[in-house]
Amino acid sequence: MSDSPEAADLPASAGWSFETAAVQSSIPRGLGQTVGFPIHAAAAFQFDTLEQAQEEFQNNTGLSYARLQNPTVRALEGRITALEGGADTVALASGQAATLTAILSACRAGDHVVSASSLFGGTTGMLSNILPLMGISATLVDNTPEAVRAAMQDNTRLVWAEMISNPAGDIADITPLAQTAHERGALLAIDNTCGGVGFLCRPLDHGADIVAQSLTKWAGGHGSVMGGSVTVGARHGLSRNPIYTGGGETSVLKVRGNAALAWRQRWLGASQLGMTLAPHSAFLIAQGLETLALRLARECGTALELARWLQAQPGVGQVSYPGLEDHPFYAQAQRYLNNGCGAVLAFEVPDPAAFLSRLRVLRVAPNLGDVRTLVVHPWTTTHGRVPEAARHAAGVSPQTIRMSVGVEAVADLKADIAAAL
Repeated sequence: MSDSPEAADLPASAGWSFETAAVQSSIPRGLGQTVGFPIHAAAAFQFDTLEQAQEEFQNNTGLSYARLQNPTVRALEGRITALEGGADTVALASGQAATLTAILSACRAGDHVVSASSLFGGTTGMLSNILPLMGISATLVDNTPEAVRAAMQDNTRLVWAEMISNPAGDIADITPLAQTAHERGALLAIDNTCGGVGFLCRPLDHGADIVAQSLTKWAGGHGSVMGGSVTVGARHGLSRNPIYTGGGETSVLKVRGNAALAWRQRWLGASQLGMTLAPHSAFLIAQGLETLALRLARECGTALELARWLQAQPGVGQVSYPGLEDHPFYAQAQRYLNNGCGAVLAFEVPDPAAFLSRLRVLRVAPNLGDVRTLVVHPWTTTHGRVPEAARHAAGVSPQTIRMSVGVEAVADLKADIAAAL
C-alpha cells in the first residue's frame, strides 16, 4: 500500500456519509487492488538504502517494524480517522491501551487530570490506581462543566469524559467542557466507545481534542476481537504543555507542529509501550465497521423500546437510558447524538442473581456492542473492584443490571426478560 493518501481515503467530512466512509475509505482503487482489506502478516519491512532506514526510524512515517506500522492496521486507522472526522489515528491492542495512551500523550509526572466520575470501571481504576504510580493525580467530579471548572488546577493538562457513560447513560456536554479545558491550557479527551466510532456522535466536531475508544465493542461488533484507538483533531493548543514546549527550538511542538500530539501517541502507545494491534485483529475490526451503522441503528431502536417497556414492568426499579424523556441527560442526548441514544441501558431488579439465572435468550457476559444481547451485574463484575462511593457515582447499585442490546427480535428479548422477572 502506498504511503501517500489515496482518493478513497477522503474523510466523511469531505462529503461522504458515515455509511459510505465505513465501507469505502482506506481501500485503494486500481487494477489488481483488493476490494477489501488484505491482511499483511509481517513483522518487518524492507529498505533499499541505509538512508531510507535512517529516515524511517527517525520519523516513523512509512513502514519499518510492525510494532509501529502495518499496512492492515494503517488502513483501519485511516477508516477510523474518516469516521471520526479527525486528522490522525493510532490503533492499539485494547480500549484500555487507548485510554492510557491518550492520557500519557498529555500528562507526565506532576500533572493532573479532571474526569467525570460516571465512568467505565477500568478507567476509574486507571485514574485511581495506575496513574498515581506515575506521579499523575486525578480528580473525579460530577459530569457537569461547572464541576470540572471548579476542580481545575494550574497543572491540569487533561479533562476526561465519556460521550455516553457506561452504564448510567450520562452525556458529555462537549462544547462547554472543551471551552473550560482550553481556557486553562488543557486538552479535552472523550471516550467515544458507546458513540459507535462517530455514528452517534463525533466529539471532535464539538471541540474535543482527543477521541479514545474501545474497538472491541461496536466497531468489531461480534465479540470476536479486541482493539482500541486514539484519534486527534486537526488543531489543539499545546503551547502551555511543557511536554511539547520543553527544549526550545528542538521541542516536540517546534519539530512536529500540528502533528505533535498524534506523533507522541504513536511513539508512546506503539513504539515505547508496545500495545500493538495485530493485523488480523485490524482486519476483523475493519469488517465490523462496514456494518456498524446497520447494527447500531437497529440496536438503538430496540434499546429505546425495551427501556420504555421495562418502565412498565412490575418488579423493575429505576430504568436508565438517555433516550427516555425523564433521564437527566435527555436534553444533552438530543443536542449531541444522531441516529439514536445508544444501545446500553441499565435497570434495577430486586434479586439480580435469580434474574440472571433464568435467562435463556439474553447472555450473561461482560462486553458491549455484540450482535447478541448481553447482560451483566456491574456491582460484582465490571465495577467490582471500584470503591463503593465511585460505583454509586458511576450509576451502579447492588440491584443494577446492565444490558447491551443486540440485533435479536425485540419480541424474543421481551419474552425472555418477562420470564426471568
